[in-house]
Amino acid sequence: MSPEFVIGLVIILIGTVASAFPRPKKYLVQLINLEIPAWGLLLVMLSYDEALALLTFGGVTALSTFIYVRVIQKKEAAA
Repeated sequence: MSPEFVIGLVIILIGTVASAFPRPKKYLVQLINLEIPAWGLLLVMLSYDEALALLTFGGVTALSTFIYVRVIQKKEAAA
């Protein structure tokens, strides 16, 4: 196993826990915490293929950010 793979798995685990249990329960904090596992995923993908890693990271980040911002807007509109 390459170091990128191991570090990526550790970052994914830490980021998942940080996203599931944020300290201040604010939507912006959760959005920022979602980026932590994304970087872990990037490192795991980098251990296989650079082009695949960059395309996957760009697509997942853009899509997850868009979806999460829509959720934040709906929650704030309902409140």
